[in-house]
Amino acid sequence: MLQSSLTNQIEAGVDEAGRGPLAGAVFAAAVILPLGYENEKLNDSKKLSLKVRLALRKEIERDAIAYAVAEVSPQRIDEINILNATYEAMNQAIEMLHIKPELLLIDGNRFRTHLTTPYECIVKGDGKMMSIAAASILAKTYRDEYMQRLHEEFPNYGWNKNAGYPTQLHRQMIKQYGVTKYHRITFNGANTAGELLQAPLFDIDR
Repeated sequence: MLQSSLTNQIEAGVDEAGRGPLAGAVFAAAVILPLGYENEKLNDSKKLSLKVRLALRKEIERDAIAYAVAEVSPQRIDEINILNATYEAMNQAIEMLHIKPELLLIDGNRFRTHLTTPYECIVKGDGKMMSIAAASILAKTYRDEYMQRLHEEFPNYGWNKNAGYPTQLHRQMIKQYGVTKYHRITFNGANTAGELLQAPLFDIDR
């Protein structure tokens, strides 16, 4: 079972979804759970089925003291790069919380912020801390729903299944149809559709 908290302070778990795709916004969520909160089903969102993620999202939104989800657009990603865009989304989500946290628990090994709130980076934190796991579930489910909406506008790319990641189908469709307004043209240093096709293959159309 994941750990509920590190301290007796008001802790906000923070995580992102969508750093690796070729298309779509990057999302981040911040979640403050009640002190001593327990939910044995909470885990890293990537280890959960869609059905379980959606059920847990309802529980998180019901039980959390505060939560927020933010997104940063593909155009902004191209402007400032994906790492900075991820930080920006995380900071936005934190600032959107209606309760000010006393400690931030950040998934990963680094973070950049203009906020004065203390933070601790936790590698693979979404599999260790409940609040980070909760944030990972919100970020992923909100982003997947967003990619479903984009899929309805551009159905050829399979975004309803691959969420914008560089799967074989997605790369084939870029080759056939070119890029859309939702593609991150600067992915991995690319600035043309041809260079975008060189992105490392993500081998599952989920």
